[in-house]
Amino acid sequence: MGSFSFSSSLSNGMNDFPDGLFSAGGKSDIEGIFPPPYFEWFQFNKEFTEYTNLEECISHLCQYITHNGPFHGLLGFSQGATLGALLLGYKAQGKVLKEHPPFKMFVSISGSKFREPSICEVAYKDKINVKSVHFIGAKDWLKLPSEDLATAFHDPLIIRHPQGHTVPRLDEVSTEQLRKWIANIVFDNKDSISKGEEHDEQETRKVDTPNEMQNNIIDDDNNNNQINALESATTEEEIPKEMQNKIIINNNNQINASEFAGKEHKVVIQDKSINTQIDASQDAL
Repeated sequence: MGSFSFSSSLSNGMNDFPDGLFSAGGKSDIEGIFPPPYFEWFQFNKEFTEYTNLEECISHLCQYITHNGPFHGLLGFSQGATLGALLLGYKAQGKVLKEHPPFKMFVSISGSKFREPSICEVAYKDKINVKSVHFIGAKDWLKLPSEDLATAFHDPLIIRHPQGHTVPRLDEVSTEQLRKWIANIVFDNKDSISKGEEHDEQETRKVDTPNEMQNNIIDDDNNNNQINALESATTEEEIPKEMQNKIIINNNNQINASEFAGKEHKVVIQDKSINTQIDASQDAL
């Protein structure tokens, strides 16, 4: 058996916990702790090289993610962690979830690799470039497989605990490690959002600029000669023809394109220290 969780938000802590598809075979380790029924994601042989219902399970999870997502990350215990790593590996190779945004994190508790060669050659072909943390128990019967799974990821964080095949209680040191790991992911996510908003603002400004002027915007940090020429001009004839009807953006200042709407011969220069308007039509009349 194994649990699976999808993180749908890095800010409000919302998560999805889908149930496994198949009734668990044999005695469950959580009997007496949680009431039945108990489920598992797929079945496997003792050597963990042959699997039953695995493809159906993968298809179900991909449909679930597509229908209910997008999700920021995956968290899994035992079978859930093993499946989560498989999905991330398959996605990295373009086999599943092609339209889903990149996952930002993965939490593995007692996970392991699949051992069937045809799966390994795809899922673990390259290092999986997703931030990951791996909880590995000293008494866990999957200790070595869990360590092997961690090697499939780029720069994984490994948190060890003295317990067995279980979701561990963390000491202060491990808790601080996990806190810093999460903080870094949240910071990176906010930075990405900020850059995305900045890009959207730039695109919006381009759209708001009158069509006839969109191709005449000059980003000018050093072209002082052009600015000086415009500042000294008093008539339309004195303004170089190539500069007429153009907007100059100097030192990254924003210019409200609406100021130019309907003013065919007006050139405006805005700067932190310069607030000069040149009305080229004034002396032309």
